[in-house]
Amino acid sequence: MLALEIEANLRILGGQRREYPAPSNSRTTMKRFCARATLSSLLAATLALGALVAGGAEAANRPQALQLQSRAVLVMRADTGEVLYRKNAEETLPIASITKLMTAMVVLDAKQSLDAPIRITNAEIDRLRGSSSRLAIGTTVTRRQALILALMSSENRAAAALLRNYPGGKAAGVAAMNRKARALGMTHSRFVEATGLSGDNRSTPSDLARMVKAASRYPDIRKFSTMRELTVKVGRYPTLYRNSNPLVRNPSWNIDITKTGYLSEAGRCLVMQTTIRGMPVVMVLMNSWGTYTRVGDAGRVRRWLETSAPAQLAARR
Repeated sequence: MLALEIEANLRILGGQRREYPAPSNSRTTMKRFCARATLSSLLAATLALGALVAGGAEAANRPQALQLQSRAVLVMRADTGEVLYRKNAEETLPIASITKLMTAMVVLDAKQSLDAPIRITNAEIDRLRGSSSRLAIGTTVTRRQALILALMSSENRAAAALLRNYPGGKAAGVAAMNRKARALGMTHSRFVEATGLSGDNRSTPSDLARMVKAASRYPDIRKFSTMRELTVKVGRYPTLYRNSNPLVRNPSWNIDITKTGYLSEAGRCLVMQTTIRGMPVVMVLMNSWGTYTRVGDAGRVRRWLETSAPAQLAARR
């Protein structure tokens, strides 16, 4: 419609612009000048409107830049390994409780009974950070419950007890974690303990994306990490634990696996594999300082993939 209006105005003006002389005192000459000036203004306005609309349409179709608050980020297709977005993806940083995904993998690799009891002892007290725990000393849980608490609620004593009860003890478990990392191609990663309380547990977003993909192949890790809550008897009283990632309680998200982490030097971290636009997507968000920033960044990534990412992504499925 706009093109037709422009064409009509061009026809009215003879298809060219003209310079008009100043009007004389003749009334007829004055009318002709005003008419021509009005048509010239109309043409100019129409052309300007056309340029504005065309520019607006171009801007609307242009992918919007993804701006995230997390210091280091990697967004990757889980099925093909194609990197969709990166930001400081090769920077080695403390990973906090993201560590527990590796702890869970080596524990499950050991094929120990998930129904076997594990007792929480003084060995699980955090003497590095002095952090507290609702899992009281003397509590007995099954290995399955300890895995759930470590993955879902990021319970440090549960993770520490899992590795203490690993065949050969904690040292053997840490060695297994580092062997697993090398086998997965995590060449810039290091593990020194099971919980992530040590800042010496370090990795990069690129390495963590490999770890998330590997962990997603464990049905128990997918199930345990995405549980919304679990009640465990601690002493004489039932204690309710909730998932540390609030997105698992949001029905609009389809999350296959997730883990959160926090240390003062690591900031707030979040890794997960989810499905967006029919694509399995791995998100790694590291060193975010706001309480809700990592969750906000996950939402921004999702909206970017749904609305502003290049259209050819859908064609690659």
